Amino acid sequence: MPDRRTSIAPSAAQTELARSLADLRASLDLPDGFAPPVEQEARRAAADQVLPDADLTDIPFLTIDPPGSTDLDQALHIERSGAGHRVRYAIADVPALVHPGGAVDEEARRRGQTLYAPDGRVPLHPAAIGEEAGSLLPNALRSAYVWDIVLDADGLEVSASVARARIRSRRQWTYAEAQEALDSGTAPEPLALLAEVGPARIAQERARGGASLNRPDEEIVFRAGAYAIERRATLPVEEWNAQLSLLTGMAAARVMLDAKVGILRTMPAPGAEAVEAFRAQTVALGLPWPQGVDYGEYLRTLDHGEQRAAAVLQAAAGLFRGAGYVAMDGEAPADPDQSAIAAPYAHTTAPLRRLVDRWALVVCEALCAGRPVPDWARESLVALPSIMGASNRLAAKLDAGALDRVEAALLASRIGAVFDATVLAVRNGTVTVQLADPVVTASLPRPDGVRPGDRLRLHLVAADIPSGTIRFDAVDPAGGVAR
Repeated sequence: MPDRRTSIAPSAAQTELARSLADLRASLDLPDGFAPPVEQEARRAAADQVLPDADLTDIPFLTIDPPGSTDLDQALHIERSGAGHRVRYAIADVPALVHPGGAVDEEARRRGQTLYAPDGRVPLHPAAIGEEAGSLLPNALRSAYVWDIVLDADGLEVSASVARARIRSRRQWTYAEAQEALDSGTAPEPLALLAEVGPARIAQERARGGASLNRPDEEIVFRAGAYAIERRATLPVEEWNAQLSLLTGMAAARVMLDAKVGILRTMPAPGAEAVEAFRAQTVALGLPWPQGVDYGEYLRTLDHGEQRAAAVLQAAAGLFRGAGYVAMDGEAPADPDQSAIAAPYAHTTAPLRRLVDRWALVVCEALCAGRPVPDWARESLVALPSIMGASNRLAAKLDAGALDRVEAALLASRIGAVFDATVLAVRNGTVTVQLADPVVTASLPRPDGVRPGDRLRLHLVAADIPSGTIRFDAVDPAGGVAR
């Protein structure tokens, strides 16, 4: 699933919010750069890299990424295959550049993943790997793990395998450029066929009962003394491109499950309380999730260009909790599914930005070639869930801290104002409420008799950007509850 990215516009780069976000990074002890031995080893690995013998440089791969991206994990090529399609999905060959037990490997295990914050990112690998030798940049000769997946006319997988090969991407497209080419009919065939494969895979997702959370990118702006969030609507090509990653992750999971060795991304179904809280949020935001409508189907009906829909998609992330990793070596897990995808799934398409993908690639390539899984990978599978769990907890702290500060910034110029809010949950004397404008979730002491779904009028007492705290008082709590 594609990650939502929040960034600070130049108008907000020198403000109190920017200083608060910098303090947040410091409070979490996020690394700033890499130690010299790590940088030196990364540069040596890039200079000494040996490309695989298999040569797929005649295939016109292409990449589709946000503007200015330099860490390009994936390149795609699609062609017709009978009544269906053949998808080749090239993934950055990070294992060729990160040597097990080396300085880069040890640092990557400490970090776990690239961390994203509104004021920048903390990369998993040094730039010599993550943005240069490992990145599938246009017109550069690169080593890649190339997934070869054949789909039938309905978009169902017929076969899938992965092997290392040298490739050369022809062009780096932005999402806007790719969408414009598709809309105008000028897209080259590999890109044009994405408009067939993507919808077919979405139809398969619907049939499985799966859901994709494609949240729009956000930019924080500062104008006329006030902060605001501008959201960029998700383009169809982004959703189609994301389906290729999901397809590949599902294929990788099947390869590893068949051999009972590897690492899966799993997630339990959300509990009833979380579902009802999200349903209440959709009502509060003016886009109610109807009873009897499948969760994934509801998300697919949203107009991603609408601000309220963007807020619903952000709130929907609350149902995507509880995800983790399960390592296996000789025995498959009892429940291997990732519930949102409604199928077994593995992270395998972003090795420049996520540690665990390196193992999935190495394991799958060995299994597809009929070779033993390398000892270093097999023996360290068991450590990955805890490594990734710790990294995900740190990422969650960064996300939550940044969100708190952004929400405080959105409200800072409106101290004393009164807002309409809907009660989402009541717990231990505290209520969680949803504001629709601006889209902010907050907590306050529970007024007497308040229940989930009730509407309140709230008086904003404080919004402190440095600490990311906001405080509301209920207006006339005895009589202000509307049912």
